[in-house]
Amino acid sequence: MDTTGQELSDAFGLVVDFTIKPGHTDAFDELMRKTVADIRRHEPRTLAYVVQTVEGDPQRRVFYELYADAEAFEHHERQAHTLHFKHERDQHIAAKTVDRLGVVTAAGRVLDQDDG
Repeated sequence: MDTTGQELSDAFGLVVDFTIKPGHTDAFDELMRKTVADIRRHEPRTLAYVVQTVEGDPQRRVFYELYADAEAFEHHERQAHTLHFKHERDQHIAAKTVDRLGVVTAAGRVLDQDDG
């Protein structure tokens, strides 16, 4: 999805930082691969949903989420795949922090990428 030139003044973002329990990273990552595939298929107003590792800290996963607006985020929160993720994640996580973001300015592209 190319968002160059798209108005982002109403965009809503999150950064979520998870610390994964020892021995649970593979299961958590597989849960995320399935969840992100469903987000890609069912959430056209989710502009970016990026799950990243942290260099030097293999137990952490940082999510960057960008939605067209607060309504798109609420749509995401109601989806069956999101509810499934929230139900399953707690067995894998030791800690979580969430920061809500607002856009000041932006540039770039958001591209679909194969899982891998």
